[in-house]
Amino acid sequence: MKKFLFTLVIALGSILGANAQKFALVDMDYILSSIPNYEMANEQLNQLSQRWQKEVEAVAKEAETMYKNYQNEMVFLTDEQKKKKESEIVAKEKKAAELRQKYFGPEGELYKKRQTLMRPIQEDVYNAIKKVSEERGYQCIFDRASSADIIFASPRIDVSNEVLEKLGFSK
Repeated sequence: MKKFLFTLVIALGSILGANAQKFALVDMDYILSSIPNYEMANEQLNQLSQRWQKEVEAVAKEAETMYKNYQNEMVFLTDEQKKKKESEIVAKEKKAAELRQKYFGPEGELYKKRQTLMRPIQEDVYNAIKKVSEERGYQCIFDRASSADIIFASPRIDVSNEVLEKLGFSK
């Protein structure tokens, strides 16, 4: 009897504890698309990325052209000239790879620029979400935009508009 009573008390405590937790959802895509600075930063990053991509492609195209010319002229070249042309082609290909790494690598210029432009916006959004959570007593706020696991959620628990209001953008 004592074991049954103890188990019942534990089960009731768990059920009551689970009911006390409050959670909400936000849609980060919706929030970020409503912030003009985010859109401008995204556009700036896209333009920068396209400019750098063209630069990398131009150097790679030069290397490709050099290689095609080399293949056409190869029968007329001496061994020494062949080695010189081959080393020039390899150097040009290496330059293209280095540029690609410099601009688009894990610690490249695009990554650094993205951090510089996006981090302040993301921190502001995080702080606004934190304020809404503290004011409304939520233990957890999930991002419905990045979670494929959320199949359906009631619009009543979406606090995206409240977050936008905290940021000074009302919808």
